[in-house]
Amino acid sequence: MATENPIELEGTYQLPEAQVDRFMLKLKIEYPSHSEERQILDLMAKTEGLPEAGLVTSCEQILRARKLLDQIYVDDKVKDYVVDLVVATRDPDRYNIPIAPYIQLGASPRATIFLTLAAKAHAFIQGRGYVTPQDVKSIALDVMRHRVTITYEAEAEELASEDVVQKLLDTLPVP
Repeated sequence: MATENPIELEGTYQLPEAQVDRFMLKLKIEYPSHSEERQILDLMAKTEGLPEAGLVTSCEQILRARKLLDQIYVDDKVKDYVVDLVVATRDPDRYNIPIAPYIQLGASPRATIFLTLAAKAHAFIQGRGYVTPQDVKSIALDVMRHRVTITYEAEAEELASEDVVQKLLDTLPVP
């Protein structure tokens, strides 16, 4: 786990692609809403009685959840969809998706693994013992945004890696 503050980058350096690829997810966290920021103010703008962090789970509970995650069923058609989605970042022409000029580097096979695991976790959180294509689509941006490197042409057209991945999600046939 790591955090990145895009404002204060002095003295820090971009990680090499091989290291970035080892992070399962890249979440984008926006500023809090007005009501959320007000709640932060009410909870934190004091010097006494600050909230204390407490134990929320145990190692045993995490290990049990991981074992349950391994039991989540993924149909072969959903597995093929995951592979198609990742391969399409490397060879979109194969899928008749005209975005090749926008992709400098597609996602690695590690994306296939993490996308499947994240989809299983999403299904688990939803209380299901099986993965749907929607589970894959729901988590795909978080898994792939840091794995698809866009070209200067994409940047010139004000496209981000999320836009390219979203195009794939919108275009690639769902089983």
